[in-house]
Amino acid sequence: MESALAEEGKETPANKGSLRWIARQLLIRAGEETAAAREVGDRLDGKPAQAIIGGDDNDPAVAVIQRIERVIVDPKNRDS
Repeated sequence: MESALAEEGKETPANKGSLRWIARQLLIRAGEETAAAREVGDRLDGKPAQAIIGGDDNDPAVAVIQRIERVIVDPKNRDS
């Protein structure tokens, strides 16, 4: 809600100290602070997924290689 209001250039109707007021303050700081920007991004878009990798020599990471193939056929030609 605060993000939408801020985008429209409107002030927050929230009382000081409320969760909405805190959210607005975080949005204001996000323009200047990397940590605040990361926090806003995590809340709006979700945290990025972590890669699943092996834990040690007995459990190595496994790469999955797949092949995607596009086949174009001519419906009029049975041999295509």
